[in-house]
Amino acid sequence: MFRRLLPAIFALLGAATVAACAPQTVYVPQPVYAAPQPSMPGCDTRFQVTNNSSRTVLTLQYSHSSMANWGVDQLGQNVLAPGRVWNARANNPGNYDFRITWAGGGAAELRQVNICRASRIVVTNRGLYAQ
Repeated sequence: MFRRLLPAIFALLGAATVAACAPQTVYVPQPVYAAPQPSMPGCDTRFQVTNNSSRTVLTLQYSHSSMANWGVDQLGQNVLAPGRVWNARANNPGNYDFRITWAGGGAAELRQVNICRASRIVVTNRGLYAQ
């Protein structure tokens, strides 16, 4: 019985030897580079949100105007009480949209704010404006 299996064993060993000698494809991980974002000379994307309203701001959302959604609440577990200021930085230059909700209900939105020109988003009882 072993003599009948011997040619099959040699055939398998031969195939394995040929496969081992054949060129192998080796995958080398390549670094991933993000495309550079266009920058605007002199553009400072830092800004403040100042609550000049008489109500507490529960949520603050903002996103680049080219985005279809608001994104996450930037205040998280915090709130913005009347008279308080919250500091932030936008990721990229360009126009941004802002949305807040107040404690007790109500919301306000401000759209197409050029973050390179505005350094403050002000919350009032009537809504939002940029300075």
